[in-house]
Amino acid sequence: MSPTPPSAPRFDTLLVANRGEIACRVMRTARRMGLRTVAVYSDADANARHVREADEAVRLGPAAARESYLNVEGVVEAARRTGAGAIHPGYGFLSENGAFVEALEAAGIVFVGPPAPAIAAMGDKSAAKARMQDAGVPLVPGYHGEGQDDVLLRDEAERIGYPVLLKASAGGGGKGMRVVESDGEFQTALDGCRRESKAAFNDDRMLIEKYLVQPRHVEVQVFCDRHGNGVYLFERDCSVQRRHQKVLEEAPAPGMTEALRREMGEAAVRAAREIGYVGAGTVEFLLDSSQGQDSAFYFMEMNTRLQVEHPVTEMITGQDLVEWQLRVAMGERLPLAQDELTITGHSFEARLYAEDPAQDFLPATGTLGRFALDLAGAGLEADKVRLDSGVESGDAVSMHYDPMLAKLIVHGDDRAQALATLNRALAALDVRGVVTNRAFLQRLAGHPAFRAAELDTRFIERHEATLFAERETAPEEYAAAALIGLHQLARECESDSPWDRHDGFRLNAAHTIRIALCAPEHAADEDDAESVTVVEGRRERESAPWQLSLNGQKFEASLEPLEGDAVAVTIDGHRRRLQARLVGEGGERNVVVMVDPMRETRLYWRRIDAIDHGQREAESTLTAPMHGTVVALLAEAGARVEKGMPLMVMEAMKMEHTLAAPADGHVERFHFAAGDTVGQGDVLLEFAPEE
Repeated sequence: MSPTPPSAPRFDTLLVANRGEIACRVMRTARRMGLRTVAVYSDADANARHVREADEAVRLGPAAARESYLNVEGVVEAARRTGAGAIHPGYGFLSENGAFVEALEAAGIVFVGPPAPAIAAMGDKSAAKARMQDAGVPLVPGYHGEGQDDVLLRDEAERIGYPVLLKASAGGGGKGMRVVESDGEFQTALDGCRRESKAAFNDDRMLIEKYLVQPRHVEVQVFCDRHGNGVYLFERDCSVQRRHQKVLEEAPAPGMTEALRREMGEAAVRAAREIGYVGAGTVEFLLDSSQGQDSAFYFMEMNTRLQVEHPVTEMITGQDLVEWQLRVAMGERLPLAQDELTITGHSFEARLYAEDPAQDFLPATGTLGRFALDLAGAGLEADKVRLDSGVESGDAVSMHYDPMLAKLIVHGDDRAQALATLNRALAALDVRGVVTNRAFLQRLAGHPAFRAAELDTRFIERHEATLFAERETAPEEYAAAALIGLHQLARECESDSPWDRHDGFRLNAAHTIRIALCAPEHAADEDDAESVTVVEGRRERESAPWQLSLNGQKFEASLEPLEGDAVAVTIDGHRRRLQARLVGEGGERNVVVMVDPMRETRLYWRRIDAIDHGQREAESTLTAPMHGTVVALLAEAGARVEKGMPLMVMEAMKMEHTLAAPADGHVERFHFAAGDTVGQGDVLLEFAPEE
């Protein structure tokens, strides 16, 4: 590595002007480099993980981003107060705000990112496309001009040819963007885009591009220093998106030839140099696969910051991109030249969001009762799996910010191995208390088309029917859920009551348990439940399996606890390794969650015998426990009594037995009078418990 020039802006304290997982991730590298770290926070984040992990933290203001994380003066003042010589913006918030960069320059604070003119050059997408055309970077056919008259834009759409894509000139993140299929839809779509763009960016200018029917979203990681050096760290495929926002990313892009990789990489570096870029940036391209050829690529935009999906590039190159950012910000040269960079293996990143895919991906809130990755239970190697998160168990997920909780990143020798690791890691990720897209990510990663790398930006839309289809639960899964529920309760039960025993104890008979199971959404409907009877195996065999019956079908099944949350369930000789959890609300852990590398199954369960115990106990106290004689009636027929009140005394073998009221209620009538002889099991009285 070349020595730092004498005029390089050195610093020993770094303020991270962000929150969540990216703030934690930046601080992790900063600490490793010996830098002191400073966090900033809003009132909603006062106890957030990034605040807890920083050396110092400064409050910015109320929960609203515009009054906290977007408060330029507040962030600059926080840097002054703590002696921070540099600010890392993360992504989002102020990361691509040229005015913020200028404010830092005026205050003598280093911005870990590009200069303000470079941000401005790419912030206006229409002007950026014109610059890219001058630099020889391929563009999608479209209109990027200054004229914004509705009639002009409509004529340009007609010239380009439908379908077209309307995009906010100052936009990003899918806001102010519509696909227009025909001339008849154009005006309505244009009006909607203008409103969204004005609300989000205070700018309603539009650009129009030819809409590629089956494009892939492939982006190139570039890096430039202050000494004129520029390299590309290869590409990432980010085609799997929902509402124009990425969900799964991978590197390198499947099917990429060395020639195409070099061509796209060099075009990306030209784009960066055209605007005098410094630091980490990403040049995004559309790769046209509609003709079965991936030879045509078009510039889409440049993100003048670190990308959310940068870890997959780190995994395949072995480089820490945040460290590169900090070294470049200190005036150092790039750590490696282009010919020193290589690709090793394959990597995936899955974005874990607090959202409900079944409800059109609506954001979810709540408190994380548990947030953990059980690597040991899944048999995963720590150096192959990385979880970048901004939350821990017990943290609150609020409505104020982006719903992304974490990023699960994996590495393998090739795509197939990395994908298998991703599926196992998703199964090992245990998130409770907040609805997330974890199970949906599993369905995506396990989809045959995704495994075959049949990718494009409409992947989720094209496969919606299979991705959201209800899956029928197999009898073997009901059987496994019955054993898992009993196993978990046995580990956690603290009650001394014989009715709470998990083993179905019977005197002089095989242990027997009856369990009702159904999908959680049908928990209130008895007709939708499946009944499983579990009977202890033959006693002459050590560790004999249980005998299970379901709708006349019989199984031999056993369960073996493994590491962490993992269990091995064997049913009729078929052994499966699962991540198994028992979850629920209000202290009742009544949902069995079974996760394997391909899918998740959730079943509400209840012990029929346990649920019936209250009634059975009541019945047993109102029947004669033995042959004997009624000695006395202690209540009047029709009287209201309280639970535990004595109702009748009977005698057998010179011992008296008192029957008490099993609950608050009414004695409706006695079947015997004092002096009568009764047999064992005779019903002694009729009792009506209060509702």
